[in-house]
Amino acid sequence: APSPRSYTTLRDEAVKLFNSLQQLESERDPVPLMQGVLQTCLDLPPLVDEIYCQLVKQTTEPLAPGGQGDLHYWQLLTCMSCTFLPSPPVLRFLRFHLDRRTESRFPASEMAKYACFIREALGKTKGRECVPSLEEILVLMRRQEMICTVHCPGAPACSVAISSHTTAEEVARELVSRLGLSQSPNLFALYEQTRRREQPVGSATLLADVLTRFE
Repeated sequence: APSPRSYTTLRDEAVKLFNSLQQLESERDPVPLMQGVLQTCLDLPPLVDEIYCQLVKQTTEPLAPGGQGDLHYWQLLTCMSCTFLPSPPVLRFLRFHLDRRTESRFPASEMAKYACFIREALGKTKGRECVPSLEEILVLMRRQEMICTVHCPGAPACSVAISSHTTAEEVARELVSRLGLSQSPNLFALYEQTRRREQPVGSATLLADVLTRFE
């Protein structure tokens, strides 16, 4: 399919991704590399299962459990879980990996905390239009939420905490409640404004995708 990036065969791209994962282990700033892996998976959906399987392998019996290299793999697995759903067989195996191989064996560890976060994310992820922004990857690496600033007519800007799964409708409802407009007969929506245009954001649109487009 047409893509802004040039790709070769799926096999070759899978090998390139494997090399990227090897590089990730010692990368001082892993965020751009993680975003590149996610973008390849978005452009080439058949590789999503491949990356999930590779990450499960890399986080199984690591040489230094909880070390920096090991945590980089868990952080990428976190970003994957908030962006793509694997196929049912891979999803079952992934849940086994999170529950039995990680949380049961390493309770209260950083790996177990990532495993818990990933398991919860997999229950909410429905697919993304865009890969996570650099800011979103940074907050996912810390298992936190992003702060989204919404400018409201006649009121100061409001800061709203959002996750990778928060929709425009959910944020609009929260703002309506904060501004005391719950009894208003009017309808409310979020608008996306750029230099060239202003348009409403669909109620089911993930705000994380909107922020990625701005980035």
